[in-house]
Amino acid sequence: MSRVTIEEIKQHPRVIAFLGAADQYMSAVGYTEHGQRHAKLVSNIAHNILTYLEYNQRLTELVAIAGYLHDMGNMIGRTRHEQSGALLAIEILESLKMDSNEIALIAGAIGNHEEETGGPINAIAAAVILADKSDVHQSRVRPNLKIFDIHDRVNYASKKSFLRVNHAKKIITLELTIDTKASQVMEYFEIFLKRMIMCRRAAKFLKCNFELLINKIKLL
Repeated sequence: MSRVTIEEIKQHPRVIAFLGAADQYMSAVGYTEHGQRHAKLVSNIAHNILTYLEYNQRLTELVAIAGYLHDMGNMIGRTRHEQSGALLAIEILESLKMDSNEIALIAGAIGNHEEETGGPINAIAAAVILADKSDVHQSRVRPNLKIFDIHDRVNYASKKSFLRVNHAKKIITLELTIDTKASQVMEYFEIFLKRMIMCRRAAKFLKCNFELLINKIKLL
């Protein structure tokens, strides 16, 4: 079996094509950016979470792969994209002769990263959930949108987003800086409350508490 690396995944022709197609689909239906930028960021943040919590090196590599591949299913459609994405990932990872146990961990994490259908079933899934839900930033908003809805306003208002992991205190904190002239804090909770509840569950799985700071004020 091959010890597949994140660098191999980033260079895989199907991964490149599928992520590009996923972002094109999301653009066509008016959603925020879900391409390579989001994939790289989620991959890096998920890797950092397990690294700071002192998980073994192989697991930090696997979570980076899961984070990078987690939204590929959007190329097929938004509904149940987490499950179609898991199946796409299995096909790609099998072609690279990855160990079946590792594939199972990654596919399970991808298939469980959405709040409507999933949850933190393993450490990789928990880290991907936290990394994915922490990407709230104005750079994700599409230019020249015909419809600028509440999701776009909240992302546009977010000037800074940072997920801080304090291993000693066992606290994972999402720190946001929001321009309240562009969007009120209440709008954030209106659309993201379920995501924050999922983040709390994910942090708990990692034996940590989850906190939310908006404009330096602790809200969770």
